[in-house]
Amino acid sequence: MSDAANLREQALGLLASGKAVSRADLVEILQVAPSTVSSVVRRLLEEGTILEEGVGASTGGRRPRILRLREDGGVFAVAELGARHARVGLCSPSGDLLTAEEFAVDIGAGPKAIFDEIGAAFDGVRAAHAPGRRLLAVGMALPGPVDFPHGRLVGPARMPGWSGYDVQSDLRDRFQVTAVVDNDAKAAAIGEHVTRRDLGEHANRRDQAEHTNRRDPGDMIYVKAGSGIGGCLVSGSRIYRGGRGLSGDLTHVRVADSGERECSCGGSGCLETVASGAALARELAGRGLPVADIRDVIAATVNADPAVVTLVRQAGRLLGVALSGLVNFLNPDSVVIGGALSSLDVYVAAVKGMLYERCLPPLTQALSIEASIAGPDAALIGLGRLLRETADLRPVPESSS
Repeated sequence: MSDAANLREQALGLLASGKAVSRADLVEILQVAPSTVSSVVRRLLEEGTILEEGVGASTGGRRPRILRLREDGGVFAVAELGARHARVGLCSPSGDLLTAEEFAVDIGAGPKAIFDEIGAAFDGVRAAHAPGRRLLAVGMALPGPVDFPHGRLVGPARMPGWSGYDVQSDLRDRFQVTAVVDNDAKAAAIGEHVTRRDLGEHANRRDQAEHTNRRDPGDMIYVKAGSGIGGCLVSGSRIYRGGRGLSGDLTHVRVADSGERECSCGGSGCLETVASGAALARELAGRGLPVADIRDVIAATVNADPAVVTLVRQAGRLLGVALSGLVNFLNPDSVVIGGALSSLDVYVAAVKGMLYERCLPPLTQALSIEASIAGPDAALIGLGRLLRETADLRPVPESSS
C-alpha cells in the first residue's frame, strides 16, 4: 500500500469510528502536516466519500468544519474460500463486518461453479440482512498464491483448474462493481491486525485514568492453520507482500520428521504434509479412526482421544520448528495462530513450546504467542478494510425525471 493510500485508509477509519471529526483531529492523531491532511480530505470530498457539514466547538481559533463518512446504505459483499467451505458476509462502507455465514463447497469444482454458488450466497445474505441496499464492491480471499493487486492465481497447489485464473476480472464482470482478491492468510492477517489495534485503542481510552498504555500489535507473524497452512508478516501496520505479492508460503517449507510424504505441490517433506488439518485427517483416517476432515480432527481432539491429541501436538511442534527460523530472523512482537486449528489449545501450546525451545531467549522474552482473536471472520474483516481503500463510495446520481 502506498503512503497516500495508507493515509486515506487511516483517515477513513478515524472518521468512520468517530475518533476524528475534523481536519484538526486528523492532524493530531495521524501526526502529519496540516497540508497533507487537507490534501487527503480534499480528495475524499471530491470523490463524495465524505461530507463536510456544520461546525464544531472552537478551541481558540476558527471553529472547525465537521467531517463525516457518507453512508448511503450500500454494502460490501465478501467471501473466503477454503478447500471444503466458503464463508460469506457483508461489510459496511466503513469496513466493519455486519454479518457472516458459512456453507460447504468443493473448490475442485472450478471457478465457474464456485462463483455461481458464491453469487447465490451473496444474493441470499443481502436479501436477509441488507434488503434494498446497493452493492458497492466485492472481495474474495483464496487459499492459494494471488498476484496482488491484479487478482490472478499463480500456481495454486490445492486448486485444480484455477491456476492463472483472473478471479478479479471475473468478479468485476459478474457484479459490475469494484472487486478485490487476496490470499486468505494475507486477508486474515489484515483482519487480525486491525482487530487487535482497535481493541488496543479501546483499552487505552478505558485505562487512561490509570495512565496505562496498551501498544499496537506491532510486527506480527500471522499463520493460518486450517486444511492448509499459510502465513503473512505485518510490519509497520502494513502487509509485507514480496516481489510479486506471493510472500508467506509456509505450506511448502520442508521440515525434518516429515517422513518425506508427497505433497500436493509435487515435492515431498513439506510442512503441509504433517502440520495441516488435511494432513491430520488423512493420517488419522489411515489409522482406522472415523475422521474425514478437519472438523472431525477438532471434535476428536476436544473429546481428548489420546491418539488424536498426540498427533495434533506433534503437528503443532513441527509448525513451531518451521516458524522458529522466521522468529530468529525477523524478531517480531507477536506470533498469532489463526485458522481452524487455532481453536485447539494443544496445537497452539505446542507451537509456543517449540518456539521457546528453538528461538534465542532475547527474542522470546517479550514475544506474544497466541491464538487469533478475530477467529473465523479474520479474512472477511480484512477484505472489508481492503475494499474501504479501493471501492467507489460515491452515491449514485439521481436520475432526472
